[in-house]
Amino acid sequence: MNYLEKIHSLDKFGSRPGLDRIKTFLDILGNPQDDLRFIHVAGTNGKGSTCALLSAVLTEAVYKTGLFISPFIVDFRERIQINGEMISEEILSDAVEKTFPIVEKLRDEGCIITEFEYVNALEFYIHKNAKCDVVVLETGMGGLLDCTNVIKEPLCSVITKIGLDHTAVLGDTIEKIALQKCGIIKSGSPAVVSAQCKEAMAVVEKNCFEKNVKLIKSENVELEVINETIKFTDFKYKNLKLTLPFIGEHQLENAKTALSCIEVVKKFFEIPDEALINGFKKASNPARFELLSEKPMIILDGAHNPDGINALKKAVEKYNPKKSAVLILGMLSDKDSESSIKLLRGVFDTVFTVPVNNPRTLSSETLAQKCLPYFKEVRAFDDVNSALNLALETAEKNDSLLVIAGSLYLAGEIRPLIKKE
Repeated sequence: MNYLEKIHSLDKFGSRPGLDRIKTFLDILGNPQDDLRFIHVAGTNGKGSTCALLSAVLTEAVYKTGLFISPFIVDFRERIQINGEMISEEILSDAVEKTFPIVEKLRDEGCIITEFEYVNALEFYIHKNAKCDVVVLETGMGGLLDCTNVIKEPLCSVITKIGLDHTAVLGDTIEKIALQKCGIIKSGSPAVVSAQCKEAMAVVEKNCFEKNVKLIKSENVELEVINETIKFTDFKYKNLKLTLPFIGEHQLENAKTALSCIEVVKKFFEIPDEALINGFKKASNPARFELLSEKPMIILDGAHNPDGINALKKAVEKYNPKKSAVLILGMLSDKDSESSIKLLRGVFDTVFTVPVNNPRTLSSETLAQKCLPYFKEVRAFDDVNSALNLALETAEKNDSLLVIAGSLYLAGEIRPLIKKE
C-alpha cells in the first residue's frame, strides 16, 4: 500500500471522540505536540477562514507556521501545511513509513487508532520535525473530546461561530454544543470568541469565568468597510487598509476574530503592519464563496449546515440581486438538509441534486424530493458530471449565476472539473 492507502485504511473505524487512543500513540512517538506552540481553533462555522488568515499573517511575519485543517478540498496534503504550502509527498510518505507500524502494533493490542487521530498525530510529528515556530490547529469535531485537544495550554484558544451540527455526537442544543467547543479553553491562556447567539455566548463566558481565563470578544473590533466586490472586501482596521479575499458578511466576522487573536499573540511574536496587510491579501481558503468563473459566473461554497447556508444565501442575494440562479446541491445524510433547503427558497430558480462522494451521502433522489416544494425546477442526477454539464449549459443560456454547495466533499470533487473547463 502507498501512504494514502494506509491512511485511508483506517477510515472504516470512523470518528470516535476521546483522547485515550491518541495519547497512547503520541506517548510512543515521544509526544511531539509538547514541543510546539499552538493557536487552537474550534467552532461550527468560520474555522477554516480564520485559520487561513492567522496562518498567512504569521507566515508573512517570517515565522515558520504550521497549519492543520480538515477536510481537504482537492489534495489530501492540504490538511498539513507549512508556510501556506501543503507538505510534499516525500515528507508525508516518510512520516507514514516511520509511524504506521506503530498503528498496526497498537491495533494488534486492541487499541484502534482512527484515521483522524492518525492524521492529527502525523501533523504533530511533521510540524515538530520541521521545527515550526507556531501551529494553527483546527479541531475536527467539537473540542473537549476532539483528539487535537491533547495539547497543553495554547498561546490562544479561538471559538468561531457556534451552530447546530454533528448533533448526534455533540448534543442537540446550542448550549450542549458550545460546552463541547469550550473544551479547548484552558487555564493559563486567553480565549478569543466570535460574535455568538446569546445562548452560546453565555456558555463561553461561564466557561472562561470558571477557568479564570481572559476572554476577548471579536465584536469589540471596529472595522470600516471601504469597498466590497464579489472578489474582495477592503476595510480599515485602526490606521491600516486591509484587503480580505473572502466574500460575505460572515467573513468580516472571521476577520475580526483573526485580528483579535493576532493582538493576543503579539505578546509572543513581532507582527509588523506589513505582515498583517500582506497576510490578509494572500490568505487562501478554497470553496468558501469562491469565484471560479465570471462568464458564466460560478460560485463554489462548502456550506453544509443551516448557519453556513444562511451566510451563502445572504451573499448570493447581495451580489446577485436580479439574475436567475442555478444551484447544484449535494449533502450528507447526517446534516440538517431540511432547514438548509428552506433557507434557499426564493434564491434559486433551478436545483440539480447530486450524490456526494462519501459513504454518508444523501441520495440525490431523496434530496430532490425534499427540494420539490421550494423551487420551480428540481432534477436529480446520478453523477456530478451530468449535473455540471447541464448546469453550465443552463447558466450560459440564461446568463444565470451557478452555485455549487452543500458539502466540502462535493466541492472537492467538482472544483477540479470546473477548473478544467
